[in-house]
Amino acid sequence: MPLVVLGAGAWGTAMAMALARAGRSVTLCPRSQAHCDELTAQRANPRYLPGLAFPPSLALHALPDAPGASKTHEADETQEAAVWRPLPEHACWILAAPMAGLRAQLAALQRQRPGARGLWLCKGFEAGSGLLGHEVAQQVLGDGPGGATRFGVLTGPSFAREVAQGLPAALVCAGEDAAWMQTAAQLIHHDSLRVYAGDDIVGAEVGGAVKNVMAIAAGLCDGLHLGHNARAALITRGLAEITRLGVALGAQPATFMGLSGLGDLTLTASGDLSRNRRVGLELASGRALDDIVRTLGHVAEGVYCARAVAQRARQLGVDMPITGAVVEVLEGRLSPQDAVRQLMQRGPRSEH
Repeated sequence: MPLVVLGAGAWGTAMAMALARAGRSVTLCPRSQAHCDELTAQRANPRYLPGLAFPPSLALHALPDAPGASKTHEADETQEAAVWRPLPEHACWILAAPMAGLRAQLAALQRQRPGARGLWLCKGFEAGSGLLGHEVAQQVLGDGPGGATRFGVLTGPSFAREVAQGLPAALVCAGEDAAWMQTAAQLIHHDSLRVYAGDDIVGAEVGGAVKNVMAIAAGLCDGLHLGHNARAALITRGLAEITRLGVALGAQPATFMGLSGLGDLTLTASGDLSRNRRVGLELASGRALDDIVRTLGHVAEGVYCARAVAQRARQLGVDMPITGAVVEVLEGRLSPQDAVRQLMQRGPRSEH
């Protein structure tokens, strides 16, 4: 089965490169013709993965958003269909937009490839609605066998650059359709990328989303030079917060000891390639959030979903003090130093 990757940011490009290198038939679809022309000419993505050349077999096809200036809705749909026509009718579709773009990608697939199956790569809660990816899919595609269950999430500890380089990594694809998850895992699994299949999409998505918030907290901790003891405590208590929220949303507790929980949290909270950790480091140095986001060059999902995480936790009566402190710092109501002081002054209690 061919694979089509929708979105040529860092993670979408890295996944396309890894799969093409493994001998799969892969098409990478940038969101503009200009970006596609640049990648085609350079056979690389210098903005997101500088210095890494594309495998020779990787195909490129521009898939820009449907034009909005046509005189009729029918004309827009005709132009959109023409853009999609060269892509295969039957493929595994890998949606590589940030969380903010997932809804539009699912809607376009529903229009142009009804019945399509695939995976999304984004990790977060949708801004505004506060929904996880599978909840967005349920709204767009409907529930049941012919709806959102045709898709799942591919997640786990994975820096894009290392995957693009062919360094070893392990991921999990999770969704309600167990047979499709097994098939998807086999399509993506290869010598340098080990893929497990699972059915706990709630747990996989909560782990992938909330670890970004905890990575910001870890960056604050490291930026304030609080030491290794503090970082270990933060990661451990951060995992406790992630687990409490996930279980309240219906996840399986064991999921959070796996790749999409402890694995992804450990990587993102400690690795130097982590964008969310970088946000925390820069905040601790005194830089303004708007300036950090503007110069980062990549999306740091934790910045956009922290408030949604805190809101859902409040709605469910789940205690998430680290998340709450991160939101206060991001929104300028607490300094990093005051956030640490507030957390450390909490009274003693049972660990579990």
